[in-house]
Amino acid sequence: MYKTKKRSKVNIKIVIIAVIIITFLGISLSVYMSRSNFFGEGMIKDVFMSINKIVMYPFTALNDEKGVDQSASYLIQKNVNTSLEEEIQELKDVLDLNRTLTEYTPINATILSRNKSYWFNQIMIDKGSKDGIKKDMAVVTKNGLIGKISRVYPHSSEIKLITSDDVNYKVSVTIKTGNGDSYAILNGYDNETECVTVTGVDKMSTVKKGDTIVTSGLGGMFPGGIYVGVVQDIKSDKYDLSKTLYIKTSQDFNNIHYVTILKEKE
Repeated sequence: MYKTKKRSKVNIKIVIIAVIIITFLGISLSVYMSRSNFFGEGMIKDVFMSINKIVMYPFTALNDEKGVDQSASYLIQKNVNTSLEEEIQELKDVLDLNRTLTEYTPINATILSRNKSYWFNQIMIDKGSKDGIKKDMAVVTKNGLIGKISRVYPHSSEIKLITSDDVNYKVSVTIKTGNGDSYAILNGYDNETECVTVTGVDKMSTVKKGDTIVTSGLGGMFPGGIYVGVVQDIKSDKYDLSKTLYIKTSQDFNNIHYVTILKEKE
């Protein structure tokens, strides 16, 4: 009896690992397709659903045979299916974004790794100098700006996120107010509010909550007009000489799988 239970646990682990590997390989492979080649995304989804069922069959059959409660099997399948749905939707968003970037050559990339110690500072992607990636290129998702290329290797690159705690990392932004545009610097991240911060805003500025923040294009590092977020809160400094804005982005920085690098057309 003990050996049978132990064997069942081993089988469950093998099944879970197999499902994760198959799902990851399938989604990673599809990121290399262009929009024109992705017309069969529904078919791809169905194929992976079928593979998932095949891989899960031994586990399900084992439960049927022994009369074991299948709730664990159901939860595993549900979690895998939900994760797959989210990854497919994110991939579709990236490919849709490509069609709107007429001034740039978009380069799609997949996240390779993230260091837990620097989770909100940087991420590694699977594209490098061999793919045309260069330092300081802007990196976006459908939700707007997320960072820039900070280091480039032949087949991979590092992205410094706008949530980085690097005090030397600054992005010139435009505040779209009702009385015209104002310019300021995006610099820093507030963990408590989960907002990026914009500093150096003139105390006489008419900025208010809900105003939109986009890149200014000044300095030549980032293209102008890339969405960053909206003003969620406003605070004056202790001398009441300037304001600090707390900007809520649309991007969940805990959940990034695919990104687009903006390469200027030659």
